[in-house]
Amino acid sequence: METNNFFHLAVMLDEVIENLQIKKDGIYLDGTLGGGGHSKAIAEKLGKNGSLIGLDKDETAIEVATKNLAGYNFVPKRADHSDIAKIYGEIGTKFDGFLLDLGVSSHQLDTPSRGFSYRFDAPLDMRMDNRAKLTAHNIVNGYSEQELASIIKNYGEERFAKRIAKSIIRNRPITTTLQLSELIVKAVPKTSQNAPHPATRTFQAIRIAVNGELVNLAKTIEDMANLLKIGGRFCIITFHSLEDRIVKQTFRSLANPCQCPKDIPYCVCGKIPSLAVISKKPIYPTQQELSANPRASSAKLRVAEKIV
Repeated sequence: METNNFFHLAVMLDEVIENLQIKKDGIYLDGTLGGGGHSKAIAEKLGKNGSLIGLDKDETAIEVATKNLAGYNFVPKRADHSDIAKIYGEIGTKFDGFLLDLGVSSHQLDTPSRGFSYRFDAPLDMRMDNRAKLTAHNIVNGYSEQELASIIKNYGEERFAKRIAKSIIRNRPITTTLQLSELIVKAVPKTSQNAPHPATRTFQAIRIAVNGELVNLAKTIEDMANLLKIGGRFCIITFHSLEDRIVKQTFRSLANPCQCPKDIPYCVCGKIPSLAVISKKPIYPTQQELSANPRASSAKLRVAEKIV
């Protein structure tokens, strides 16, 4: 494991801490631990009766965060945020707040051997959890042209998905990130090769598919909402439109669950709102933060509060 140079700036740290409204004796869960930047700031606000649980699938993140939070009332668990029901079963009490930072960490992007980035030549991997069997190599070399095009279009919102998928099929086997990046560049028309890099959306799409990042997100949010104490806060940071859309729609459905026809003057379905959306519009990083951390440019923070 490469832990010595683990570096990840906690995005919108001040905004997260402000919106979580941390109680000294509260129980909090950081579902995407990373290097522990958000978690440490939460832990610093807790008293001796407060506690923090941190989840991450990445063993390096768990090791680094454990070192960074030594001395705090902090419990790390190598698990996915979708395992929240299991975590609740282990501790037997509801939570005062949840945080999800759904971005890939700078450490993951900047460690060549992890295979996340088109900037380095490395084996096609992209696993956040090295125990998982599915890798980027499996997808790139094993999926059909139709399956590849679907992943690249739906998860990367790439308009040249079919051309890229066709090029991948034609050039297989593909074993490294640089090989994949180069064929994507050739597949995308030069007239459309503006910023960001032509491979950005395809690499994002494959990473999402490898790690199942969107598969259980809505259900995870619903489960966490059920496990919040009344008055508890929920903060979620997203980095692309697919994640943000799921968060926005799920928050909205929990805040306004009524399924009655619009022409009925009052609700008769009996569905009661469980959340109140605090951030009617997403919260964005300040210009000062963007100057220090350009990777935060696509970040959005949404906040909700448990009301019943």
